[in-house]
Formats: sequence, structure tokens, C-alpha cells
Amino acid sequence: MDGSADSVTEATSARLRSFIERLERLEEEKKELAEQLKEVFAEAKGEGFDTSAMRKILRMRKQDPDDRAEEEAVLELYMSALGMR
Repeated sequence: MDGSADSVTEATSARLRSFIERLERLEEEKKELAEQLKEVFAEAKGEGFDTSAMRKILRMRKQDPDDRAEEEAVLELYMSALGMR
């Protein structure tokens, strides 16, 4: 085996290590953010807010308005068909 193969292996190893370390840091940040979210939901619940409704609103606000309107229309149609409206 010549020296160039070792340098490619070393460079590849270093790059892989860099990716892994970045991912580990991001995973830690994600864990910290999840804990902060949990704390905010607990605080809101403690003040009497319905956290299920808050979570639904968060999901809805992420959606494209047209997609949300279509989803709501289908939901209304299905509920009506089932006698829920």
C-alpha cells in the first residue's frame, strides 16, 4: 500500500469524525430544546391553557394556508358524513 492511500484514509477519517462530532453537538442541542419546550408547555398548563390545543395550533401555523384549508374542508366533509356536524 502506498502513502497516498493512507492520506486519503486519514482525510476521510477526519471528515467522518467532523460529521459525527457535529451531529453529536446537534443531538445535544435538540435534547436541550426539547427540555425547554417541555418546560414552556408545563408553564402554560400551570396557567390553565390547554396544551393539546396549543400543539394543534403550532402544527396548523406551520402548514401552508391552502393545505390547511383543504385539510379542514375534508375534515368537515367527513364529520358531516358521520353525523358529527
